[in-house]
Amino acid sequence: MSLDRSVLAFAGVMVLLSVALTAWVSPHFVWLTAFVGLNMLQSAFTGFCPAAVAFRRLGVKPGTAF
Repeated sequence: MSLDRSVLAFAGVMVLLSVALTAWVSPHFVWLTAFVGLNMLQSAFTGFCPAAVAFRRLGVKPGTAF
C-alpha cells in the first residue's frame, strides 16, 4: 500500500472512529472529527501532512501526493 492510500485509509478510520465515539461515549468527540477534517483541508492546500510524515518514518513506500 502506498503512502497516499495509507494516509487516506487512516483518515477514514479516524473519522469513523470519532463518529462512533461521539454517538456512544461523549458528544465532545465531535472535536476529533473536526480536527481530522481540518487537517485534511490544510494538507490539501499546503502539501504537509503529519500522518504522512509518521507513515514515511515507519517505512511505507512513497506515493505521488506525499
